[in-house]
Amino acid sequence: MAVIHSINANPNGGVPKPRINLAQLCYSGVEGDKQNDLRYHGGPLRAVCLYSLEKIKMLQAEGHPIDVGTTGENLTIKDIDWDSLEAGMEFSIGDALIELTTRAPPCNIINGSFSDLNSKRISHEDNPGWSRWYAKVLTEGFVEVGDLVIRG
Repeated sequence: MAVIHSINANPNGGVPKPRINLAQLCYSGVEGDKQNDLRYHGGPLRAVCLYSLEKIKMLQAEGHPIDVGTTGENLTIKDIDWDSLEAGMEFSIGDALIELTTRAPPCNIINGSFSDLNSKRISHEDNPGWSRWYAKVLTEGFVEVGDLVIRG
């Protein structure tokens, strides 16, 4: 069963996003997290960024210095079938309900997570199945590490 491995937020913006134990998912984003460039990050359709712990571990095994929160994800999820995700899927997490909106394109600010300094390693166009996901918040609520991620 899928579970929240880590919640990551940076009140100053940018990456890495340090781990926290509890956060409120709001329509506008994760409380206590800031995005530096609102043209490409944040907002109602990109309120929460998600990534797979298993994908992070596979990238580490390839020799990349990626770690939880270094690519800007707010929720690092363990034991989810990442390859089955698609836009429109809804998930209940803690008190919140979210809906996947789009795959998150990588940006240059996360290049340091990759041994060749090329964030396109997690670009859906270049490497399908490796991208992070953006989600909108349908029901605001608190989430904490260890919460189940239940498809709704």
